[in-house]
Amino acid sequence: MEKELAGSHFPARYWHRLADGRIQCDVCPRFCKLHEGQRGLCFVRGREDDALVLTTYGRSSGFCVDPIEKKPLNHFLPGTPVFSFGTAGCNLTCKFCQNWDISKAREIDRLNDRAAPSAIAAAAVQLGCRSVAFTYNDPVIFLEYAVDTAKACRAAGLATVAVTAGYVAPEARREFFAHMDAANVDLKAFTEDFHRTVCGGHLDAVVDTLVYLKRETNVWFEITTLLITGENDSDGEIDALSRWVVDALGPDVPLHFTAFHPDWKMRDKPATPALTLSRARDIARANGLRYVYTGNVHAKVGGSTWCHGCGALVIGRDWFELTAWRLRDGACRDCGTPLAGVFEPQPGTWGRRRQPVLLRPQ
Repeated sequence: MEKELAGSHFPARYWHRLADGRIQCDVCPRFCKLHEGQRGLCFVRGREDDALVLTTYGRSSGFCVDPIEKKPLNHFLPGTPVFSFGTAGCNLTCKFCQNWDISKAREIDRLNDRAAPSAIAAAAVQLGCRSVAFTYNDPVIFLEYAVDTAKACRAAGLATVAVTAGYVAPEARREFFAHMDAANVDLKAFTEDFHRTVCGGHLDAVVDTLVYLKRETNVWFEITTLLITGENDSDGEIDALSRWVVDALGPDVPLHFTAFHPDWKMRDKPATPALTLSRARDIARANGLRYVYTGNVHAKVGGSTWCHGCGALVIGRDWFELTAWRLRDGACRDCGTPLAGVFEPQPGTWGRRRQPVLLRPQ
């Protein structure tokens, strides 16, 4: 726990007082137990004036307009721009973190971009975005800010997207996802040992979130697994993971296998070969998953969407840019097989652009 929490911060939800006087944060399965002045492992939720506060409400590590495919979401409003932002901190300790400068940040004062929820919604509308994504670090830890922003976005006619590891406690999970239209959930691996020793969490909590999304919500969600050589890329683990997705969630849930690059505390590991991703895609498709993608590498076949009815190309992609669109009313133009997802009559035309945005302080 970190001490010397100071300043005026936003009242947090999901906590209770323990018999020994400590306060327990109930937003995620870590259930951090705090004395006065301490922060949880995420570093952004802490105890101040005998209550739990969120220290990053209204403060962001930056704003940017991205292609929705970058989240990655391939079956949710393809080709459209999404207004993206995050804060700082994380409730996991992944040694391979690809956004470690944000998610592992301990210097909250670096969050110089400030914006109220209404300002974010207004900026997204002005920039022609169809949705707003809570991303770069896990939005679960800034739940109050994310939920208030999601409310403002929906009022403005915008969809909401959560990019998350799904490491959230049941009660907080219900509120959080009630305000989301889509999500990409990181399924880090399919062994408890990997989650515990590499990520500092537990597999069952993420599995519970995925099952909850499928059975209890209307949130469109896709899954991402970052494959790391020698850690979670064996044929057996990929087979078990993809079989579980089919059995527990159904064949229509898109699964993205993405390439690792050496970073944070795993710089000794090599970048994931493209062949590993292709092999994983073949295994998952053989197990019955209809939409399996490869990412963080240039792979037109693995990045595109194919009809599971006739095998025709229905959405072509080159990196994040759409190159083909053969959908009619959400179904394959060739055979009429419906494509699972959320689609508009025409695709967006944002392409692969990344546009940083500077908002005026609120």
